[in-house]
Amino acid sequence: MTARESLARTLKLIVGSCLCLGVLSGSPALGAAAPGAAAPGAADDGPRAAPASSWPVFRGNAEMTGIAGSTLPAEPKVLWAVDLGADIESTAAIDGGTVYVGDFEGRLHAVDLATGKQKWTYQAKSAIQAAPSVHDGMVFVGDEWGMFHAVDADTGKAAWTFETQGEIVSSATFDGDRVLFGSYDQNLYALDRTTGELAWKVETEGYVHATPAIIGGVTTVSGCDGYLWLVDVKDGRVIDKIVLGGQAGATPAMAGGKAFIGTYENQVVAVDVEQRKIAWVYEHPKRKFPYYASAAVTGDRVLIAGRDKILRSLDPENGETHWEWNSGGRIDSSPVVVGGRAFLGTQTGAVVAVDLENGEPAWQFETGSGIVASPAVAAGKLVIGTVDGMLYCFG
Repeated sequence: MTARESLARTLKLIVGSCLCLGVLSGSPALGAAAPGAAAPGAADDGPRAAPASSWPVFRGNAEMTGIAGSTLPAEPKVLWAVDLGADIESTAAIDGGTVYVGDFEGRLHAVDLATGKQKWTYQAKSAIQAAPSVHDGMVFVGDEWGMFHAVDADTGKAAWTFETQGEIVSSATFDGDRVLFGSYDQNLYALDRTTGELAWKVETEGYVHATPAIIGGVTTVSGCDGYLWLVDVKDGRVIDKIVLGGQAGATPAMAGGKAFIGTYENQVVAVDVEQRKIAWVYEHPKRKFPYYASAAVTGDRVLIAGRDKILRSLDPENGETHWEWNSGGRIDSSPVVVGGRAFLGTQTGAVVAVDLENGEPAWQFETGSGIVASPAVAAGKLVIGTVDGMLYCFG
């Protein structure tokens, strides 16, 4: 690891943990929706799964539900494991039979999903922590220096780059011809995904660490400023911002007219985005630890893991606890729902499947290295990287 990478890791523990520039104070006025803007949540007919054959964005789809459309065997086996030679904290994207993943040496890798064979490597300006996103033959990802890259998915050649003034950990999502992402320069960006030209940007009041979710023509992004922002995707008009009660680095999961977000105030918050208010707040009665991982949400469960080592299942209507499972290690990996199980990684190095009904481990594999990345699941396979640079494929 270079001195630069060592410094980046230290800064991530301090800055990336959302110890943000802004101070949370007061409650913003709740304004009316912008004229012509879609009502947040209006197009939500329930949690949507990722396509069965691909995992194109960080949490599988634009609503960030963390639900796989694919299946996995009862006892997944290692199909291949590749040493990429540098810390992998980037969650993989899968599309067209190819895995795309970044590493701490600033390389974006394209790996064959069937064999693990390297297809190409693209060199960014610096470390890639963000999950790549794939759309219409292009791969989009930001780096530590604040450069956002559009790369040809087949050749690994740069199509265009766009420079921000802060680290990019947020992954990209798409709406029509727009690609959206956040930066540590405190802005939420929308670019033309073909040319890289700026369509609009919204300045928030803190680092934008989370990936924006999109639903019904509205993007919602949780921020290190402690707000959930509601922004019209078409023109960047701010519809509203809702106080979360704490800084948030996690990506909001959208379902049933609500956004579900873990915060650094040791709480899980459900926001009614139609009513513009907090629906409920969950906090563990004893274990006071922050949430870095993002939630997965099904029709009857919110699944979220924290740095208290616990994966829990909560009722999306009221936040009541169904069950808790203690992994024995801090969890920054966001769970992915595959059938009746939730898959995730732990800092102790385990890839685990937990039964949704009872919260009991149903399958486990020890990698021998810590895991920060989240699973990507498509075409009957699960892909996940470790901090010692190994990329695993299970199926």
